Amino acid sequence: MLDLPYAVPHDLIERYAREGFVRLPGLLDAETLGHYGEEITRLTLALNTQDKPLEERETYDQAFLQVMNLWRSSELARRFVFGQRLAGVAAQLMGVKGVRLYHDQSLYKEPSGGITPAHADQYYWPLASDRAITAWIPLQPVPLEMGPLEFYSGSHHSELGRNLPISDESEARITAEMEAQGHPIDRAAYALGDVSFHGGWTFHRAGPNLSERPRSVMTMIYIDAEMTVAEPVNAMQRTDLAQWLPGLAPGDPAASPLNPVLFDGGLAR
Repeated sequence: MLDLPYAVPHDLIERYAREGFVRLPGLLDAETLGHYGEEITRLTLALNTQDKPLEERETYDQAFLQVMNLWRSSELARRFVFGQRLAGVAAQLMGVKGVRLYHDQSLYKEPSGGITPAHADQYYWPLASDRAITAWIPLQPVPLEMGPLEFYSGSHHSELGRNLPISDESEARITAEMEAQGHPIDRAAYALGDVSFHGGWTFHRAGPNLSERPRSVMTMIYIDAEMTVAEPVNAMQRTDLAQWLPGLAPGDPAASPLNPVLFDGGLAR
């Protein structure tokens, strides 16, 4: 099912443009998620470097264990990340011919894990356009008590808060600004197989994991295959440039060896 094409209905493409996110129910099947999810979770726990007890961590580190570019550590993880189905959906939602991988990341919210503060991902990305999108793929059902991803509808049209890294401050200020601007928060549980997509400038957050089970999620960040590198505007973007776009400079195509084309009119490279 990883490579089975999916034609996104036109009304959902319009919704993504209007609201900055969309959830697609049953986009993957339980067998696929079980097969690949076990490996993704194994790698996350094996490669994670967090050694402090949960209660001793800062807010960001209480949110989840985070490991990136699993595709470079396992052929099974690579197979999942390089799947055509999700990459094709990303291209359709952004209205582009093809997409490259920016990077993948596993987000493992432990039992009693804290909130994921409100933020916009593209604060971290030295990219020249907003044609960037994240697929959020739970590896088990995520009821409200486990902290599913929440989105501020239409918030990608707002520039307030774009200068804030993920933090206690971003949670307080963005939450207040979104309410003041009339961007309602959209909160929903995820069934197994549901996948959401959100744009780089869409503000989002997640609640704490109040359950006794871990919330294991895999994400892929896709960018327009014709994306170019922007001049970094903060220290985080300078770090991202070196880490995820190695050897590239502002104005270059965002096409390092770490950014393969995953979808190009139906043809993987």
